[in-house]
Amino acid sequence: MNRQKTCCFTGHRAIASADVAQIKSRLDETLAELVQQGVIYFGSGGATGFDTLAALAVLKLRERNPAVKLIMVLPCRDQDAKWSDGDRETYKRILTAADKIVYTSERYYDGCMAKRNLHLAENSAVCVAYHTHGRSGTAQTVRYARERGLRIINLAEN
Repeated sequence: MNRQKTCCFTGHRAIASADVAQIKSRLDETLAELVQQGVIYFGSGGATGFDTLAALAVLKLRERNPAVKLIMVLPCRDQDAKWSDGDRETYKRILTAADKIVYTSERYYDGCMAKRNLHLAENSAVCVAYHTHGRSGTAQTVRYARERGLRIINLAEN
């Protein structure tokens, strides 16, 4: 996998339902632009919220462009243990359709999410984010990506 052709995602788990349609639209436009620029590998951390929206958008894009690949970079095998049945079903569907799955840890431990986020940033040239506020894993990932010299595209900014 070529880092220069790779984009990672980071974003909040909780997204207001009133914002979802606009985020999806901006995500679709951004992905199409990135593919035109030669980006074909897309890494998602598999969390609920923005990661899920991004993974589904990549799968939709892959239907039209089979060169596009979805890589799921997951913090542990039991990430979905406490999720709702609906979120777990969507997650399993995404994993089944993914081109590659990478687990950065076998089991959950304090810090495994950060390890996953670092892996995503270290192996990408672009970071598409949905970051609106405060101190969070999303904020840490955006900061780390910026320090690594990644191009940051924050869909929450106008």
